[in-house]
Amino acid sequence: MSASLPPFPKPQEPIGEPVLLELTSGEDEPCLRADAARNRARLLEAAARLVAEHGAAGVTMEAVAVAAEVGKGTVFRRFGDRTGLLMALLDHSAKQLQAAFLSGPPPLGPGAPPVERLEAFGRAVLRQSVEQLDLQLAAQPEPARRYSFPPQRFLTGHVTLLLRQAAPDADCALLAQTLMGYLDPALIHHLTKECGMPLERLEAGWTDLVARLTRTEPPA
Repeated sequence: MSASLPPFPKPQEPIGEPVLLELTSGEDEPCLRADAARNRARLLEAAARLVAEHGAAGVTMEAVAVAAEVGKGTVFRRFGDRTGLLMALLDHSAKQLQAAFLSGPPPLGPGAPPVERLEAFGRAVLRQSVEQLDLQLAAQPEPARRYSFPPQRFLTGHVTLLLRQAAPDADCALLAQTLMGYLDPALIHHLTKECGMPLERLEAGWTDLVARLTRTEPPA
């Protein structure tokens, strides 16, 4: 790789471990009464059926209430809004990904060098996004909330932590946003559906981007 890359900017904040946020709120399943947990599962089953039959566009609070044979207010009380409902549908796979990069085997989990973990993280997110693209697009919060949304902050925090290990002199908080932008579901939709790019090309591009940002050579 060329040695003529410009120097990294000095970080503007202390180099400390970011706070990794929980994907779900403090009122998660373990705290629910048994009947509330059953109602939640019933609503999610109804929503999953609607996704299978009509796609994510067919999932509205009203449609879920009708499918689950409950009042619309019940759906709003449980999930808050449509984004909350769709995020709940994505929550299971999100928790699996979280467990994999926090405590799973390397290279995604601990035990591998930080650059290898970054590469594995991006590949895992890209594959998950391609599998759930319709649902992820529908579940995206409005632009004003996108970067403060807890799941997004959690993933960005993980990327920031790995960058600080791989390139401690860099402005890692800013570079983490650059990397997360590559994993944006809207961009993945554009590249795969509108530009016809295969997943393998996106994965190779991620590996190249990580190598350039961390000043390491991509694998041959």
